[in-house]
Parts: sequence; C-alpha cells; structure tokens
Amino acid sequence: MSRTHRLELDDQTLREWDAAVLEATPDGIVLDRSAFYPGGGGQPPDHGVLLWGGVQTRIVDARKGDDVYFIPGEGDPLPPVGTTVRGAVEDERRTALMRTHSGLHVLCGVVFRDYGALVTGGNMEALTARMDFNLEAVPPGFKESYRKAIELEEVLREGKFQFETDKVLRFSGACGSYLGKLSKSQALRVSKRVNDGYTFWTINPPSATNGEK
Repeated sequence: MSRTHRLELDDQTLREWDAAVLEATPDGIVLDRSAFYPGGGGQPPDHGVLLWGGVQTRIVDARKGDDVYFIPGEGDPLPPVGTTVRGAVEDERRTALMRTHSGLHVLCGVVFRDYGALVTGGNMEALTARMDFNLEAVPPGFKESYRKAIELEEVLREGKFQFETDKVLRFSGACGSYLGKLSKSQALRVSKRVNDGYTFWTINPPSATNGEK
C-alpha cells in the first residue's frame, strides 16, 4: 500500500501543498502527501516542482510501484529524507490535460451512445489526443452531437457524467482528472480520418490546423 496520501483524488483543483519527504533518490522521490497526478487511465503524469531550503527540484515524471515515485529533473538537488517541501503542480499542463481527458470521455460516450462503436486504441497529451473506434465510416451528424454534449453545463458528481438530452449519455470518470463543467472543453476541435475500416478521431485546440481527411 502506498505511503502517499493522494491529495489530487480529493481535490483536482489543488495546485500547492506541504509534504514531508519519505524517500529520495535520483530514481524517484516519495512524499507523505502529494497532489501530483502520477499518470494512469490514459492521462500522462503531472509536472511541477518541490521547493525546499531555498532551492527547487523539478518533477518531470512519475512511476508507480508499492509507492508513487516522482522523478526529479536530471541534475536537480534531492531533498533529504524528513525535509518539509512545498509541492506545486504546473497549472497550465494539468489544466490542459484535464480539458483533453474530459473531451476524450465525452467523445467516447457520444460515439458509443449514438453509434454503438467501441474504443480500440488511442493516446493523449496536453491539448492533443487520438481515439480509435471500430467504425467503417464517419457517421453523419457526429460533430453536432459532440458539440451539444460538450456545451452542456452538467457538473461532474461522484465520478460520473450524466446528460439528459434526447438520449442519456452516462459514463464513469474512472482514472485521471476531469473538468467540473464540460463546457470548459468546448473550444476543443475534433477532426477525423478513416483508415483500414476504422475511424481515428483527434482532439486539438482550435488554434491547431486540423484538416478533415
């Protein structure tokens, strides 16, 4: 069982907190409390810093075993065991990941609800992602269905989204971090391409150039 109290599971808006160092090596730092999301559910880990003794240690990755190990930046100083540190999540990256992850779950929910198609693969980074579905063609009216879902002001409660539209869209939040209101994702742009009998959907910010192929 992990020695780290996962603060981000209680409050996804938390960006700074105090913690004690339980273990520290170049291979990873273990904290007694942390709001860094260590990755999982398709979402990459957070980046951020630990502030202590007038210096900082960058957190650039994470790995999970019996404990959650936060990977320090190469060459950065390591806080001694027992040190009190101030942790800080890189807000821009986390918010972008929350936005993208929320949009992907709406995408999956709409495609399954309206077209009965399942996810066959995918990946995500901050504000860019790809999801694969077992569709032979892009269904007519898909973008309008997605836009209506993403514009709803429903709040994430108890790990589940529910939309009372012409059909009900429900799905569990599962692993990862999500926006409280999905309308904050509405600027995401969905594009598509069909290859070998499967449909690949990408989600990007509106500033990206996304041709429909």
